[in-house]
Amino acid sequence: MNKNYQNLVEKLEEISRLNGVLSTIAWDQEVMMPSGAAHARAKQIGVLSGVIHARMTDPFLGECLEQLQDQTEHFNAIEQCNIEEARRNYDLMTKIPRQLVQALAELGSHGHAVWVQARQENKFSDFAPVIKEFLKLKKEWAACAFPDMSAYDANIDLFERGTTTAEITVIFDQLKAALIPLIHRIEQHSYHPDTSFLQGHFPIERQAALARKISENIGFQFDKGRMDISVHPFCGGSHPTDVRITTRYNTHDFVESLYAIIHETGHALYEQGRMLEYSDLPVSESLTMGIHESQSLFWERMIAQSRVFCAHYFETICETFPSSLQRATVDTFYQAINACKPGFIRVEADELTYPLHIILRFEIEKGLFEGSIAVDDLPQVWNEKMATYLGIKPPTDTLGVLQDSHWSSGAFGYFPSYTLGAIYACQFFMTMQKALPDTDKNIEAGNFKPVKNWLNEKIHSQGRLYTPQELVLRVTGESLNPQHLINYLKTKYSALYKLDD
Repeated sequence: MNKNYQNLVEKLEEISRLNGVLSTIAWDQEVMMPSGAAHARAKQIGVLSGVIHARMTDPFLGECLEQLQDQTEHFNAIEQCNIEEARRNYDLMTKIPRQLVQALAELGSHGHAVWVQARQENKFSDFAPVIKEFLKLKKEWAACAFPDMSAYDANIDLFERGTTTAEITVIFDQLKAALIPLIHRIEQHSYHPDTSFLQGHFPIERQAALARKISENIGFQFDKGRMDISVHPFCGGSHPTDVRITTRYNTHDFVESLYAIIHETGHALYEQGRMLEYSDLPVSESLTMGIHESQSLFWERMIAQSRVFCAHYFETICETFPSSLQRATVDTFYQAINACKPGFIRVEADELTYPLHIILRFEIEKGLFEGSIAVDDLPQVWNEKMATYLGIKPPTDTLGVLQDSHWSSGAFGYFPSYTLGAIYACQFFMTMQKALPDTDKNIEAGNFKPVKNWLNEKIHSQGRLYTPQELVLRVTGESLNPQHLINYLKTKYSALYKLDD
């Protein structure tokens, strides 16, 4: 092996393992850490982030990359990818002062604790200073990292590399134009599925057992992962052999936790399906958050909310909660879990209203960075957009502007990934159905291996060998196309609500 490349690999593996440690203590902060340890944990995360930054900006790493830059033709595609990704990260990190990296890390840890408290007490005014400080630091970061971009474009690039505010705006305007009238038409329609049997008393231990069973059936490997409880469901962990998913339970609603677990299992399958032989190198890492989100939504929406999936698990669900589902059938259960009802909480939203939750957040973030929206006005702006898009107004900030954890960690630019992921998911699913025509039969029989294997081959194991734009073109034969999602939603919900009757 080329000596410079060998040195590069050793440095990259060390950085990856340190990031694994950081991910583990961040997971612990949200799942197990005593609340009194918040200040100390913020300091620990800040210091470790500073150490990782020092490793990523080590002049020796720069020297290795300098020696390798004119020799890429001597390396295979995997090695070239590692070199190119390392060069991009090195160039990016050397532009960011260590003090700024530490400040962002500490604020993220501190901000999470402030958000949790503010959310519990319904006091946006307590959280507003965190958002203001993050905006200041994130603009400073953007000026260092991508001086030729707008500040918001720079932050979006962290999650959706190569995608701009302008491109997202075009896509989201297309979705708004199609979905808002459809939602309003459904709201005014005379027929609405019965969802009353989804309410009742559902013991948490039974919910947890059902979630674990379905997650394992789909393909989650519990010897390389675990399932826990957190305020906000997420997928974390330190390595493809240590993937951690969480949910939250409501004794009056088992659907929320079950589908949160299926969603996070989709993320986890991506992580567990990465190239193990290169697992500590950039080539193995997942692509953009939109591609990652496509995998969770693929399983949650395309698979688990299908009638064939409901048919397979209906008897199991009835046995798990025998007193609650006596009046239900497979068809009424399928209709109920897909019911369209505008609600306040994004993570509980149906797939038809969900994109509007994301568009609302995107437009607010864009306004915050451009200066057209003031932080102190966020609750009012939030509520006005909810009324315009979904016809409802949150009665509290806890059910409105304080519901998501993203801004508490400074993850501005992340929200668009959710709906971009839905578009990717729909496009991938339609392509897979053509490649695997027995998909519905397999799902109804509980055979998820062909689906998992197809995703693993086409997406998970590809790592960063291709850009997202190249990957979607290779897999589906066309560029990202929101019309597929629009057509899918119109067809599905027109049938569910008998709009053509």
